[in-house]
Amino acid sequence: MEGFVALDEKHVLVTGGGTGIGAAIAQSLAHAGASVTIASRNLDRLQELASTSDNISAISLDVTNAGHVAEVFAGLGDVDILINNAGAALTAPFHKMSEEIWSQMLGVNLTGTFLCTQAALAPMKMKNWGRIINIASTAAHKGYAYTSAYCAAKHGVVGMTKALALELAGTGITANCVCPGFTDTQIVADAIENITAKTGRSEEEALGELVKGNPQKRLIEPEEVANAVLWLCRDESRSITGQSINVAGGEVM
Repeated sequence: MEGFVALDEKHVLVTGGGTGIGAAIAQSLAHAGASVTIASRNLDRLQELASTSDNISAISLDVTNAGHVAEVFAGLGDVDILINNAGAALTAPFHKMSEEIWSQMLGVNLTGTFLCTQAALAPMKMKNWGRIINIASTAAHKGYAYTSAYCAAKHGVVGMTKALALELAGTGITANCVCPGFTDTQIVADAIENITAKTGRSEEEALGELVKGNPQKRLIEPEEVANAVLWLCRDESRSITGQSINVAGGEVM
């Protein structure tokens, strides 16, 4: 079928794969024939998604724990395509941000991406083929008020990805970021609830505040992010590396 991406015999790991963008990516790649492992700390939620497809299995993984990452990858088998999607976005005014929140945001969004990527690389190098796709954010290219730790972490993901792509340029491994704008996920639903609680605005007004930077004036759908990821997995996309691809309705950084 024209335009179909076949990923038969490819093993994919999607961190943060239970809901939202991660779940959409897992379903898309499983539909393309890949064997997909979804991972997060919430195994019950993962198993619910895994039950929908013979191509999806679930494991528990704390991406911020180096020892646990090493243990899980040792028993996982070779990973051909790594989707670093695990993330969180706690908010606080900069002058009130605790070191705990700062460390937590860097841990899950940046250090977790580093640990999983490092663990996946050796088998990819042996095969001279691999895809490392880091789900960053438009916050990786600009600032958003009250999310300084998240912005710092996502900027770090982009910088790390660019450096890694150069190191891997002589191999068959590519490293890229996909940077969604505000997407219709639980994180955004929580943000809207937070805005309404703290400002007294209506949900419609809060949503309008979030999408005002999107020229299409809407939330991105998780499936749109998954489609960009699927494209990067193609053999024909092997020249695309070190890039940050915005899925943001025309928002120019």
